[in-house]
Amino acid sequence: MNVRLHIERLILDDLPLRGSQRALVQGAVEQELARLIEVNGVGPDTMAGGARASVPHTVMNMSEGASPVQLGRQIAQAVYQGIGTSHSAKKQ
Repeated sequence: MNVRLHIERLILDDLPLRGSQRALVQGAVEQELARLIEVNGVGPDTMAGGARASVPHTVMNMSEGASPVQLGRQIAQAVYQGIGTSHSAKKQ
């Protein structure tokens, strides 16, 4: 099965990143979302090709010393909560 996911804009308030860190966060978001979708699938609305203007926002508590990769994984998990299956939290 192929799943194509397009995120036009991801808003991350109050996340101070330098240019090189942005690429690391982006790569980690992409890899973690791909992993979550492969392991857990997506919800029926997403599977049917449904577009969404937004997904519910999530407040995340990030560790002060978190690496860009760790941040990217947390962000991906928050995004996945908005598009994943109802049991997505069980297999993360």
